[in-house]
Amino acid sequence: MDWSLVDGALPVALSLAGAAALLALLLLGGDRGWFTRVLPLVVAGTAGLVAIGWVAVSVLQPFPDPLPIVVWWSLGAVLLAVGLAAAAARRPGWTRRTGAAVAAVLVLAAAGNAVNTHFGQFPTVGAALGLPPANQVDFAQVSTGAADVVARQPGRPLSQVWQPPPGMPSAGTVSEVAIPAPVSGFAARPAWVYLPPAHLTVPRAQLPVLVLLSGQPGSPRDWLDGGGLSAMMDRFAASHGGLAPVVVMPDWLGAPFTNTLCLDSRLGAVQTYLTVDVPAWVRATLQVDPDPASWAVGGLSAGGTCALQLAVNAPQTFPTFVDVSGQSEPTLGDRARTVAAAFGGDAAAFASVNPLELLAARSYPGSAGTVVVGSGDSLFRPQAQQVADAARRAGMQIEYRELPGGHDWRVWAPGLETSLPWLATRTGLTP
Repeated sequence: MDWSLVDGALPVALSLAGAAALLALLLLGGDRGWFTRVLPLVVAGTAGLVAIGWVAVSVLQPFPDPLPIVVWWSLGAVLLAVGLAAAAARRPGWTRRTGAAVAAVLVLAAAGNAVNTHFGQFPTVGAALGLPPANQVDFAQVSTGAADVVARQPGRPLSQVWQPPPGMPSAGTVSEVAIPAPVSGFAARPAWVYLPPAHLTVPRAQLPVLVLLSGQPGSPRDWLDGGGLSAMMDRFAASHGGLAPVVVMPDWLGAPFTNTLCLDSRLGAVQTYLTVDVPAWVRATLQVDPDPASWAVGGLSAGGTCALQLAVNAPQTFPTFVDVSGQSEPTLGDRARTVAAAFGGDAAAFASVNPLELLAARSYPGSAGTVVVGSGDSLFRPQAQQVADAARRAGMQIEYRELPGGHDWRVWAPGLETSLPWLATRTGLTP
């Protein structure tokens, strides 16, 4: 289950098997009728369906990020394989029909892995199958109740007053948990929570909190699978006496392909969920540092946009943010469509919560953020630069970095990990 799906022999083997299977399907008929009638018809149908899909996505824009070319090539390969297998099923001979079905499955597996390799969403077989993370524990069994705590002191970060007690675990745990929405009423999917070693012992360190958001489409678990969050935080904790932020990964979408825009609008009271319901649950359930100065919000892609939105709309809750590959504003494809869907065409209502317009109109001297983007991300890099410049003009302390790569986990995970030292200092964990 730990076999890599993005590096090593398995993805290469899948690619070769898929290519061989598609070639076998192309040659499957073996007669004049197959090559002059069936094959051209299936190829033309495949091209037509891919073209229709491309037009539909271009017009409807269901995702804030454009789909890369590998998605369209993979879709074409799958449709072609399915079409050829269906055509083969109409011909006599169970051997041919069975072989065609197996070949189509191989093409599907290879195409899916090509897309996964591009994004790095599921790094291992276990992650792709949705198996429980190795460090997952039942939240009811995690010691979240009252215990003696070690808190940071005025003028002193937590690391200077913390001594790891005997028997402290060497690694943190993750748990899936439902975070209620009594104020917002938002129908959120279960969240995930990472608790570092210093939280899993007595006395317990009173740790800062990082609220971490997925992209869209996505799920709260994405940072655990694609981002390797547990190992990342465990590495940081191992270098800091078991100290690391408590990481809460709530849902802000409601469903994998929904885009709520992370606003309070016709699409749901998502901002209220993230700034009222989630912090209230965390403070009531976990013995974390209650001071807002020790709270941060971060996210990737549309989740990075969401982190920026929360930082400018609720700086009293999240004075610190990490925006990795985010946009300059929340969008459903364009401004007009966004305003219509979320605010019934009320442009002023959208402007009142839009980050760039708020940054131009207000001052945020107590806020700070890190903006990270891939140097090869031609679409999001200019937007990240625009956000960083606007935030600086509004009085925020901003760190801006470009990392090698594009719009995928090869930037998103390092983007967060390289921000941890700054984040730890900012939230009072380290000097």
